[in-house]
Amino acid sequence: MSELTELLTIPALDRALQPALQQALDGKAKPPGALGRIEDLAMALGLIQRRARPVVKRPALLVFAGDHGLTRSGVAAFPSGVTVAMVDTLLAGKASANAFAAVVGAEVRVVDAGVAADLSDRTGLAQAKIAWGTADASVEPAMTPAQAGAALLAGARVAEGAIANGVDLIALGEMGIGNSASAALLMHRLAPAPLDDCVGQGAGHSPEGMARKRAVLTRAAARSDATAPFEVLTQFGGYEIAMMAGALLSAAKAGVPVLVDGFIGTAAALLAVRLAPNARDYCLFAHASAEAGHKLMLEALDARPLLQLDMRLGEGTGALLAVPLVKAACALLSEVAELSDVLEAAG
Repeated sequence: MSELTELLTIPALDRALQPALQQALDGKAKPPGALGRIEDLAMALGLIQRRARPVVKRPALLVFAGDHGLTRSGVAAFPSGVTVAMVDTLLAGKASANAFAAVVGAEVRVVDAGVAADLSDRTGLAQAKIAWGTADASVEPAMTPAQAGAALLAGARVAEGAIANGVDLIALGEMGIGNSASAALLMHRLAPAPLDDCVGQGAGHSPEGMARKRAVLTRAAARSDATAPFEVLTQFGGYEIAMMAGALLSAAKAGVPVLVDGFIGTAAALLAVRLAPNARDYCLFAHASAEAGHKLMLEALDARPLLQLDMRLGEGTGALLAVPLVKAACALLSEVAELSDVLEAAG
């Protein structure tokens, strides 16, 4: 537990550099504030990296994959076997996330957090499996406290390794049939928000499928009254969600910004922030998902996403599309001329 306690000890953002950063932004060859939220992003990056000229040269997408026992009760439109198929697609470089990563110059690392299959023979797959999927949270806790702690620490180690190898921006992605159901339960307790406002289409449902999903999640929520963040994770979480939260916490400790993806990624961020409130200031929220409940979850985190693209795929696709904005914000502080130099040249 000492290792987990250390992970949750996130330093508060040091804002001593803020006046100098603001002066630098205002002194660029543009009217003050003319670049709007890109200036806000540049400020955030400077504070997170603790430097006057933030740099992002090696972004990486960490995709954590895991299965959910809730799928056995019918919360998903697809069988859990699709998780394995999509992991293989990611490893083959053929998923949407791979295509977007190539466009924005990001590495992709895929992690087996808890897929319900033996993937030990997959080349290029990081092995961090806690168990072959979680238990069915509608009838019992999704995981034990020991498994929850192990998942948080495993995610932290993945991020730590990436940062040690030079990664300076982490985008979080996931793959797991049934994980929108787990994320809805986490949101319900940690936002908190009424359960009906948290349940959405996930990977797609008929009206009958949505009714079944709501009934299963209502039964799961009634089974436990947990509200403490770690207990909520054990009761309702997923291994991939826990590892995303652990990766976020590890990056925050290292002063590395984290791009949070859509509904499930934001549930992981919500978990991380409820476990360690200072982690909030190291998060950059990439996009507003079309998944029901995401707007309320963002509000619970006082977060304003960078993009509105009506996406709800996951995999970290939305986070990847925000990478160019992060790079542009860095370039604003490092590449744009000073207004004083322009005026002097003008005579």
